[in-house]
Amino acid sequence: MSPARRFKPYPAYKDSGVEWLGEIPAHWEVKRLRDIADSLQTGPFGSQLHADDYIFGGRPVINPSNLQGGTLVPDWNCTVDESSLSHLARHELVAGDIVLARRGQLGRCALATAEQAGWLCGTGSLRLRLRSYDACPQYFLRLLSTDGVRDWLTLQSVGSTMQNLNTSIIGRIPVAVPMLDEQRCVAAFLDRETARIDALVAKKERLIELLQEKHTTLITRAVTKGLDPNVPMKDSGVEWLGKIPAHWEVKRTKFVARLRSGHTPSRQHPEYWQDCTIPWFGLADVWQIRDGQVEYVSETAEKISELGLASSAARLLPTGTVILSRTASVGFSAIMGVDMATTQDFVNWVCGPELRPEYLLYVFRSMEHEFRRLTMGSTHQTIYMPDVGAFATPVPSTTEQGRIVAYVRSETMHIDALTVKVRDAIDRLKELRTALISAAVTGKIDVRKEAT
Repeated sequence: MSPARRFKPYPAYKDSGVEWLGEIPAHWEVKRLRDIADSLQTGPFGSQLHADDYIFGGRPVINPSNLQGGTLVPDWNCTVDESSLSHLARHELVAGDIVLARRGQLGRCALATAEQAGWLCGTGSLRLRLRSYDACPQYFLRLLSTDGVRDWLTLQSVGSTMQNLNTSIIGRIPVAVPMLDEQRCVAAFLDRETARIDALVAKKERLIELLQEKHTTLITRAVTKGLDPNVPMKDSGVEWLGKIPAHWEVKRTKFVARLRSGHTPSRQHPEYWQDCTIPWFGLADVWQIRDGQVEYVSETAEKISELGLASSAARLLPTGTVILSRTASVGFSAIMGVDMATTQDFVNWVCGPELRPEYLLYVFRSMEHEFRRLTMGSTHQTIYMPDVGAFATPVPSTTEQGRIVAYVRSETMHIDALTVKVRDAIDRLKELRTALISAAVTGKIDVRKEAT
């Protein structure tokens, strides 16, 4: 439901003279951000910081990456020693300060709380301290987080090699300003309504987690226990598998499928990257298979050339090869829908006559906890090749594998369809949240009576 349909407009409007604000209530004003600020202060420049300023466990330094969802989320590895504050004190935050990203992630902003007083505004950020007698920080935090302000800031950065806005530019942001009491009403209303929406989103996100758990559990049971609940069982000898049907075998995966690693042609040879036609699956493509719903992949962000393939350890692997990410984004799997190569971030299996690719895919998708165990404690999230070579796979007959694949597809289809519906509902709620905030802080809806 559109906020404009749910809430009444103000009795009278006037043209704001600002495109993204449009019409505003007749009794509101349009001001520049600097007109309601006690101070606009950038974070310290690089020359003001020294390598020995930084220690673990000191005062957090707030950079754009620390501005998340309207709150300050510190990186405790980026803190300043108390003894260094003598030359950084003017960058300290007090409760009610708004910190804005002025570099890179434009439009991010957050409000400092009393518990965060004394933290430091970082180099890529700007501290806005409002006039307490006519400006409500909570209201202006909402206003500054709108798409309208973000778009305005982006336009100001056009032509710069790096998005980097100074106090002069940010001070010119046009803002819609009602009286202080009305600002507080809008802020209280939005606090209440966004909390309701956020609670609904959290419930739906928890539902998605439960659906994904059910999805994984269903696959795991099918590929480790089979479809007949009455079949005799035996110990598999593999911890993560537990007991399996007595008539199944357990084999090293590399004995029933040829193991092939991926590779990257040298970037030092431009000729390897010309006339590229061979799909080349890498970590930039993992997004396609991250949710576990896609089985076959055919499109890649990059391609390599015939010369690059011939001059490197990369291999052109056949359609039907099962791929598994083993570094950074560990444990995501799929089946090649076309002949392609992969980066070294993937290990690949070309299935032999005893193994169906779709069945092996489901085996890998049931190994989430095993992958986590293999990467636990590692500085870099990686499954090393000796561990890959030790993978074990339960092997029923190919006929039974086919029945298992058909069953899993049928059952997970319903789970996946429900997951899509829930995700769509979450997207709609987030869109409603954004629209509600924008409508309230630009005066498109009158919420003065709604805040009580």
